[in-house]
Amino acid sequence: MIKGWWSRKVLRLGLVAGGMGALAHLTGCMGTVPQPVFPLDRRLEELGPSRAPSLAGPWLALISNRGGRDQVVLLNVEDQRPVPLPGLNRPDAQPLSVGVEAKGERLALVRQLEGRTELLVYRRRLMSSQLIAMNPPGVPRRVILRADGRELAVEVSRDGHWQVDLIEIP
Repeated sequence: MIKGWWSRKVLRLGLVAGGMGALAHLTGCMGTVPQPVFPLDRRLEELGPSRAPSLAGPWLALISNRGGRDQVVLLNVEDQRPVPLPGLNRPDAQPLSVGVEAKGERLALVRQLEGRTELLVYRRRLMSSQLIAMNPPGVPRRVILRADGRELAVEVSRDGHWQVDLIEIP
């Protein structure tokens, strides 16, 4: 037990200094505070309001509102230019979620079309989409594409319950 006013004061100061040192140590371990990439940030602002980003390798896929309509946009982060996606953005479809693989060749998409919600994989080189059947049937909401493009993780609603399906891509 510490006796006397001076001893208690020294102990308190030691605890405060120790706490401050620990805080400084933890802050140092965290490194720099994350900051937006400003040139890319400006480019994204030009595309309009965006949501549902997916980042893999140098590729950023997101859903952007252009001209009052949501569309999937694929950007090469290095040169910050959108990449054409012919056949993907249908005027009668509403994209909900998008995922991209590290090579930027495949994109996975959940969209609403003609009153139904569907899951598909788009291949840039072929400029074509392949519907992915949900088995057992369910309503997909979100999709993430594995970095190598060979597997999907899909959030699916079945009978009022949310589940996650892992689906291999041929």
